[in-house]
Amino acid sequence: MNAPPSNPAALRAPAKATISFTRACNLNCRFCYADCNAAPGPDELDLHAWKRVLDELIELGAICFLFEGGEPLARADFIDLVSHVSDRALCRVRTHGALIDPAMAQRLQAANTGTVLIDLFAADPAVHDFLTGTPGSFQRTIAGVRALQDVGLPVEFLAILNRHNIDGMQRYLDFAHGLGIDTVGILRPYPIGRARRRWQEMCPSLDAMTAMLDALVIPDGLKLNQSWHPNNANCCWQMAAVDPDGRSIGCAYLREYVDYGSVVEDGFMATWNDPLYRKLRAGQVEKSCTTCEAREMSRGGCRSSAFALTGRWDAPDPFDITLNGGIDVRSLP
Repeated sequence: MNAPPSNPAALRAPAKATISFTRACNLNCRFCYADCNAAPGPDELDLHAWKRVLDELIELGAICFLFEGGEPLARADFIDLVSHVSDRALCRVRTHGALIDPAMAQRLQAANTGTVLIDLFAADPAVHDFLTGTPGSFQRTIAGVRALQDVGLPVEFLAILNRHNIDGMQRYLDFAHGLGIDTVGILRPYPIGRARRRWQEMCPSLDAMTAMLDALVIPDGLKLNQSWHPNNANCCWQMAAVDPDGRSIGCAYLREYVDYGSVVEDGFMATWNDPLYRKLRAGQVEKSCTTCEAREMSRGGCRSSAFALTGRWDAPDPFDITLNGGIDVRSLP
């Protein structure tokens, strides 16, 4: 394969960052990527430290933050952090929505939140509640969605695909459309956290996932995002992520596989220049699709999935149907 048309690693600093604000969450999801607990972790950054981290990233040129957790709204100081940066960067919030009532929706709107991404795992309340491990969570999440819509905040849905919800994805799209949602993301499972420990239970075959996507009828006016080929670019070249303890991890899906150092103790740029971080940003992948290279200026798909399933950083993404090479994605080494 030819090299990418330009060198993405030439970026001086990230344009956007994922901020995993806390490990606290009031749900008990079967595939929780962060392996959350009810209370914040003992080493989580406090509000003052988080403000300094985000100020540094903005000074370096970051223009967009995606806040996630855990559940970011599980910490009472979260809105204060959004308010601190929302006049300088786009703030997107990923939440399960079950803690959003009309008052919280008003606070998010007043803090100048950009978009709220709601983790809703199925249109069937029983399936969603099974996956969250929390009876009644579906109804509370939908109530949160309506509260956000009432104050005019843009809402998107995210579904993490798994064996328990794969047969309901058409109903899911239709349900979202009926609620007035205009963007839905159907995301592949990622082998981290509880999902990694329950991988054989949770992960469908690549053929089943591809067939499901091919069969979907997308309602008029609904945008579908998905994380399989050809929409699975290696985004490491432009990304940064910080975990709740202030560790630089490049991408939230790499949280179990890398640690580039403390952004508090070392400063972000010291972590940005970590040799492995530089390698992943450079797209040094043994095989990729030339069409994706031309369009995305990146190579080989997700590094988290590639490393988890092959043990090699330069392997192509096994979730890419054109690059899979016979790997059964249902079976982790």
